[in-house]
Order: sequence, then structure tokens, then C-alpha cells
Amino acid sequence: MWRGGPRPRLLTFALWVLPYDARSSFSPTDLVPTQPFPLRIMSFSPLCKADHTPRQSATRSMYHRPMLAASTDVTAFILAGGKSTRMGTDKAFVELDGRTLLSRALDLARSVTSNVRVVGDPAKFSPFAPAVEDIFPNCGPLGGIHAALRSSHTDLNLILAVDVPFVSPSLLQYVIMRARNSASAVVTLAQADRRWQPLCAVYRKRFADAAEQSLRAGDNKIDKLFEVTTTQVIAEEELEAAGFPAMMFRNLNTQKQLADVREKDDDLEARS
Repeated sequence: MWRGGPRPRLLTFALWVLPYDARSSFSPTDLVPTQPFPLRIMSFSPLCKADHTPRQSATRSMYHRPMLAASTDVTAFILAGGKSTRMGTDKAFVELDGRTLLSRALDLARSVTSNVRVVGDPAKFSPFAPAVEDIFPNCGPLGGIHAALRSSHTDLNLILAVDVPFVSPSLLQYVIMRARNSASAVVTLAQADRRWQPLCAVYRKRFADAAEQSLRAGDNKIDKLFEVTTTQVIAEEELEAAGFPAMMFRNLNTQKQLADVREKDDDLEARS
């Protein structure tokens, strides 16, 4: 029971001031490190965005939650709509070290950007991430790249195959950095084992025009388009010097390749 004059109104005052700030430039997360009162800060956030769109539910799937440290000027697309003929089963759901290739690819992409989508059948992939369907079905990776770029709201777009589990976040950041630093490059891709790596590359949105023209002509080959667009190739020597060996780009196409990787992992574990 309070004794010694009128009851202090400090807490009530804080409740009146915070909503006013929220209507201007207040960001609830700005107060978290120094908040002196035991208040639930999130309760002061506006109920609607500036355009009066209702707030998103806190129970939405994990893939909708933005990563604050990740980039927002790049959209990452996981190409997972292939037929997996050589693997004999859907590669996206093949497990390596107890995790599916899809799960590994999604986590990898989310390490560099908060905008991550899967190119493939929405009925199959939408439980894991927003899914984009091919506009030109059955046209291979070029069809997937085209669909990704047509759906994107960013100029820079990371295209990543679902079956390259050895790529590191630092490699993706390196390729993205090179793409950002070259405004004229429509495509930025790496070279490994004397081959281009078009499914671990950054494409500007306007590449979709060249891709669509090729697809309408019945030509699904990607490499040809690099000769008619401004393409920045990161040489294998540069990657090696930066600490990115060519083996990072190894993909898993067959059960034998998968078994070989698992066997090597078991050997390493047994020796450790």
C-alpha cells in the first residue's frame, strides 16, 4: 500500500508516450537493450502497418520470419523442381547427415538474405517456403530461372540448385558482393573445374527477357545466353585464392554419389 503522497504516475505516463512515438519514428526493438521498465515492449507496436494492412500473426510458419542480419536487396531461389531421374527419388527430400537437401539449401540461402523462395510445385514445397511455379514447364533449369526472375521484386537474385550441399554461406556472400559491385553485369557466376556454375550464381531481373526469348524459341540451354548478355565470370583461381575450392560446387545427382559422400563422412567420423 502506497504511503507518502499521491501515487506516482510514471508507468502510466510511459504507456501514453510510447503509442505517440509509435505513430512517428518509434521502433519497439530500439528500446529492448535499454528498457528500464518491466514492460512487454511488443504490446506497444502498431496494430496495422502504414498502409493499414493487418499485422501478421505471430504463429506464422518459421520461414516467414525475417532474418534481421540478412540482406534485403537480394532474393534467393532454390531450384527444386527437377525430375531427379538419375537419383531415382526426389532429390529435395534426400537426406544427408540427417537433414534433407531442401532443408540444407533453405538454411544456406537464409544465411545471406531474408527473401527466400523455392521454385517448384507449390503443393509440395509451400509448407517449407513460398513457392514459385514454372511459367514454361519441363524446360529444365532455364525455365526455373525464368520463373524466379519474373516473380522477383529485387534486381539481384541468387539462384541455387537444391543439390549443391557443399556450398558455404561465405561463398554465396562473395558472389553476391561481386554482383553488387558490377552494375553492368547481368549475370555473375563462378567457374570451377573449367566449367561455369549457373546454378550457384546471381542474376539481375532483366535476364528474364533473354531467358523467355530462348524458351519461346524452344532452346533451354543456359550457357548460350551468357554469350549474348553481360556476364561476369569469377575465375577459379580467384575463388581458390579467396578460400573457395572447386569441390564446393559438387552436386549430388545419383545414389552412388550420395553413397560416396555418406561413406566419406562415416570414415571421418570413425577417425575422429
